[in-house]
Amino acid sequence: MRALIDLQKRLFPDVLEIMQRRYQLLHYIQLMQPVGRRTLSENIELAERTVRSEVDYLNKLGAIEITSRGMHLTYEGQSILEQLSAFIKDVTGIKVLENRLREKLNLDYVVVVPGDSDELDWVKHEMGKACVTFLQSKLKSNNTVAITGGTTMAAVAEKMTPLKDAEHCMFVPARGGLGERVENQANTICAEMADKARGDYRLLYVPDPLSESSYKTIIEEPSIKEILNMIRNADIVIHGVGDAVTMAERRKTSKGEMEKIQESHAVGEAFGYYFNQQGEIVHKVRTVGLQLEDLKYAKNIIAVAGGHTKAQAIESYFKPGQSNVLITDEGAAQELLRDSSL
Repeated sequence: MRALIDLQKRLFPDVLEIMQRRYQLLHYIQLMQPVGRRTLSENIELAERTVRSEVDYLNKLGAIEITSRGMHLTYEGQSILEQLSAFIKDVTGIKVLENRLREKLNLDYVVVVPGDSDELDWVKHEMGKACVTFLQSKLKSNNTVAITGGTTMAAVAEKMTPLKDAEHCMFVPARGGLGERVENQANTICAEMADKARGDYRLLYVPDPLSESSYKTIIEEPSIKEILNMIRNADIVIHGVGDAVTMAERRKTSKGEMEKIQESHAVGEAFGYYFNQQGEIVHKVRTVGLQLEDLKYAKNIIAVAGGHTKAQAIESYFKPGQSNVLITDEGAAQELLRDSSL
């Protein structure tokens, strides 16, 4: 296919450009449907006149339907989108990015979605959709899924759909709450995913982080012990990767600990662990829930993180080889590979 694409680029460059543009339009409509022309124009950075012309064409083709609430994909449009997906990945070079990133980070599986979530909100939703697709390919009946909190995990939950080939799955929060907005807390995300997947869930009602004395008391509670056992034996773990300073601020870290995090040059955070550029753990907060040593029991550990500003954080987390799957975006992938000789 690569040779054919290169030939098409030389002989019919306009055709490829039009295909990419129409794919992008269909793709965004699918993510945000129902959506209006103006919103579409603003989010994919195309002139309204161009969007109007393309929308009219796609409507006549039967790929989209226009209603008073906005545009949405038809069955035909969904079929076109699915058939074009692999071709567009090759045209845009995303398949090459995935392969290079998989080699650089020594992972089993990498998915790169188009765009940069630092600049376009809809890219985070696309990462969520890609995560759900991968999850559904791996889940089996009676599996347990542990999931952390955050806006990226909320996007995963939003895109969750009923599980066709995996019944009676259990969803559990990977750790306690950070005291952030309720819709971004692990408990809320866990319950939403279970509801959409038609599975079951259990919740973990503890704050994050905790003092040492509080931690020792809480983990001895029978109900907490039970849920912790389920979390530590989860078949699949889905989590985000954060910027170290940003996560420390979200945790309302004390001045002394914040100075320690900054002086140790921490760049990434996951599961309450802070990593420097070499992937070394330079700080850890006491949390109730999944610990790094627990990850060895999970069959698939899926990290979902994107945006060019997260590249350092992502690389720092993967250097010790914790997770085996990465769902990211083009912005982060290009930044991660910028200085790579691969």
